[in-house]
Amino acid sequence: MSADGMGDGSTQAVGDGEQKKPLIEYPTVYTFKVMGRQAPDFTDYVRGVFRSLMGTEISPDSIREQPSSKGTYVSLSVSVYLLSEEHRRSIYARLRQEDRVVYYL
Repeated sequence: MSADGMGDGSTQAVGDGEQKKPLIEYPTVYTFKVMGRQAPDFTDYVRGVFRSLMGTEISPDSIREQPSSKGTYVSLSVSVYLLSEEHRRSIYARLRQEDRVVYYL
């Protein structure tokens, strides 16, 4: 399940016959929202996924954690430096494959 299909395009129509304008200008710092079941190691798991995708360690300051009201789920906001739209899409594609990730934006 994913919200990546909503508003995920990198271009936006400006008007009839006009050039499309990028929604995101790269390079940029981009924040991914990753949700999963609350578990002691979920944050470390997501940090490892992003470490492998980014090729570098993810700073603890780059990840914010928010548990659900009942404590069943946890939402992580992961801010990373992206160079291109292709990089952003490849991260979403990888998140889609992760069993422990319940939802992502």
